[in-house]
Amino acid sequence: MAGDAERVAIVGAGLAGALLAVLLGRRGLPVTVYERRPDPRVAGAERGRSINLAVSARGLAALEQVGLRDRSLKQALPMHGRMVHPLPGAQNFQPYSADRERAINSISRAELNRSLLDAAEATPGVTLRFSQRVTGVDVDAGALLFEGADPEPADVVLAGDGAYSAVRRSLGFDHDADFLEHGYKELTVPPRDGEFALDPDALHIWPRGTSMMIALPNLDRSFTCTLFWPKGDFDALTSPAEITAHFAEHYPDVAGLMPGLADDYAQNPVGSLVTVRCWPWTRYGDGAVVGLLGDAAHAIVPFFGQGANCAFEDCIEIDRCLTEAGGDWRRALSLYQERRKANTDAIAEMALDNFIEMRDRVSSPVYRAKQAATHALERRLAGRYVSRYELVSFSTMPYADIPARIRRQNLALGAAVAAGAAGLGLALRAARSVRRRRG
Repeated sequence: MAGDAERVAIVGAGLAGALLAVLLGRRGLPVTVYERRPDPRVAGAERGRSINLAVSARGLAALEQVGLRDRSLKQALPMHGRMVHPLPGAQNFQPYSADRERAINSISRAELNRSLLDAAEATPGVTLRFSQRVTGVDVDAGALLFEGADPEPADVVLAGDGAYSAVRRSLGFDHDADFLEHGYKELTVPPRDGEFALDPDALHIWPRGTSMMIALPNLDRSFTCTLFWPKGDFDALTSPAEITAHFAEHYPDVAGLMPGLADDYAQNPVGSLVTVRCWPWTRYGDGAVVGLLGDAAHAIVPFFGQGANCAFEDCIEIDRCLTEAGGDWRRALSLYQERRKANTDAIAEMALDNFIEMRDRVSSPVYRAKQAATHALERRLAGRYVSRYELVSFSTMPYADIPARIRRQNLALGAAVAAGAAGLGLALRAARSVRRRRG
C-alpha cells in the first residue's frame, strides 16, 4: 500500500496521537483522529490525572519539527535541579547538570495537549473526532470498529490509545503489563500571597524510603504534587483529621501550604503505575496495517520524566521511516518497530531504577557526595564523561546506547585511576630507593 489515497486512522488524541497527526497531515495524507473522550479543549482535563510533564531535549526536538518548541517553552517553567526535603533535616538543592545551566521543563499535560490538538486541527487533511470509542480493528476488512456505531474504513491504523489500548487488546498483541505496588494521587499547593509557595526552579522531592511525594511548578504559581505510595496506604487515611495529621507528621514543611489537602485527598482518584512490554508492535492484514505507538506499545513509569519524550520520538521515527520506505507503510512500520524496541526497553528499566533513586537514595549524604564527584568529573572531562541523567534528559542519544556508554566511560575512568595509582607507586618506590642510596 502506497500513495495519497490511503485512509490513515489514529486512535487516541493524546500527546502522541496529535503530534503524529500533524506530521502525517503535512505529507498530504488524509488523517482522521478518533478519541473516546470529549474534546479536552472544551470539557477540560480529568481531575487528578495530569502528572505534570517534564519535557526535555527529546520532546523539544520533536516539537521543533512541528513548530511548537517555542510556544511550548512559553507554557513551561524550567527546573534546574531537585529540591530534596528529607525527614528530618534541611532541604537541599541537587542540580541536574554539572554546569547548573541545563533544565527540564515543567508543563501542564493539558496545555500541551491543547496546543498539539490546535496544530492538528489547523493541518490540512486532518480531522479530529471526539467521543468516538474505538473497540478494535478488522485488519482483513480494513475497518475500525466502534462502540455503538458502524465500522469505518481505514487502510492504516496507528494506535496511540494508551497503556490499556483497545486496539492492542482486540488484536491479541503479545504483551506483559507489570504493575507497581504503588499508585499515585495528585494534590495541589496553591500560590501564597500571589507568589510561589516553594522554589519554582526545582522539582521538589519528599523521599520517604518506600514512598515519596513530588511537586512541579505551574505557570499560575501553584504546584502539582503527586503522592507515590503503596496502594494500600491510601486507604489507611479516612477522615480529614487523619489526613491532616499524617501530612503534618510526614511532610511537615509543606502540609501547611495545602489548604485544600483533605478535599484533594478525598476527591482525587488513585492511579496505577504500569510498565507495558509488547512485541511485535505491528499487525498486517489483507485490508489494513496496524502499528502501536507510545504507551500502547511501551508504557513506562514516570520517574525519569520520559514518557511523553519517548512517545514523541516514536512519532518522529514513524515519519522518518515512512520517508525511507517511499510511502510503503508495511516497510515503514517494520523499520520503526525494529529501531525503537531496544530503546523503549532501555528507558523502561532506567525509569524503574530512577524510582528507587528518588524515593531512597537522594537524601543520602553518600549519594550527594557521589553526585558532586560525578559533576566534577563532567566539568573536568567535558564531553568525555557524561552522567546517565544528562544523557537521558539533555541529549537525543538513543536510550539503548546509554548503558553501554556509561560502562565504557567508567571502565576508562577506572583504568586511568589505576594507571595514576601505579605511576604514583613507582615514583614513591624510586624516591625511597634514592633515599636509601644516599643513606
